[in-house]
Amino acid sequence: MAELNVWDVLRKPRVTEKGTLLAEQNKYVFEVHPEANKIQIKQAVERAWPEVKVTKVNVMIIPGKTKRWRRHLAQMPDWKKAIVTLQPGQRIEFFES
Repeated sequence: MAELNVWDVLRKPRVTEKGTLLAEQNKYVFEVHPEANKIQIKQAVERAWPEVKVTKVNVMIIPGKTKRWRRHLAQMPDWKKAIVTLQPGQRIEFFES
């Protein structure tokens, strides 16, 4: 796989009710590139926010939902989610605003 940019690896933050509860435990949820591994995700977070240190990365592939449009069914694409755990006391201000 070619070298990915920080923002190619971290596609977008997932701001949900569950993600907000996890943020209180220093865990942040991102949608990531499907081919990115845990090491690349950790490096991308530490490059994007140099003041934080990642202690753990959990990765899962979320199956796409089936959507109905008129009489047709469409399968949405699968996507990859990463839960990034930071050292105690550290925060990503991007999620706080």
